[in-house]
Amino acid sequence: MMQERHISAAFDRDLEALQALIMKMGGLVESSIKESAQALLDRDEELANKVRVTDERIDVLEEEINHEAARLIALRAPTAGDLRTVLSVLKISGNLERCGDYTKNLAKRVTALAHMPPIDDAGAAIRRMARDVDLMLKDALDAFIQRDDELAGQVIDRDDDIDQMYNALFRELLTHMLEDPRNITACMHLHFIAKNMERMGDHVTAIAEQVIYLVTGELPEETRPKSDETAIMDVDGYI
Repeated sequence: MMQERHISAAFDRDLEALQALIMKMGGLVESSIKESAQALLDRDEELANKVRVTDERIDVLEEEINHEAARLIALRAPTAGDLRTVLSVLKISGNLERCGDYTKNLAKRVTALAHMPPIDDAGAAIRRMARDVDLMLKDALDAFIQRDDELAGQVIDRDDDIDQMYNALFRELLTHMLEDPRNITACMHLHFIAKNMERMGDHVTAIAEQVIYLVTGELPEETRPKSDETAIMDVDGYI
């Protein structure tokens, strides 16, 4: 009995350490979202470079989480709810890593846009998107720590707002390009940035879905179609 309690306590410590790494990773992603949007608004290449460096730290944390999760499964052989927690942590860390990649992509484009004439209100619109995605992420991580599936459901519902903001900005950028062809290059960069923000919303939604899975044992059913009306090429890369 004493040995079982010892094993259980050791497992709980390992699990807490794993969740602490997730929160640390999430904090870095939150900072990167804010800073990448601010760098765009201020045309701050130094801040943009900081975001790119932070992405490297995010990648290192994901590798550490993967290693620790694999070790935990191998040594402790968790079952039922404990195994669900470890699997959810792995899924969440993967989605956080992708968000970090998107902020890095945004930061790369800041350098190009810093040498182009600004497009009216586009930077502010992207910053509003970034603010809402950041708040979604904060709530998704809070839901994870609190095991709050109701809050997670609210995060999922808010992704529709991000889609609508993206659609509105896409139409605005298209208007700028049609009115003056000299705006095309800058608008294309801004469009890819906005699309990256929209994709971040999708990954935060996936984190919230993992929280629901963690609490209930089931992933939520798809109840609404995506509101992205543009349906264009993938933008994971930087061009």
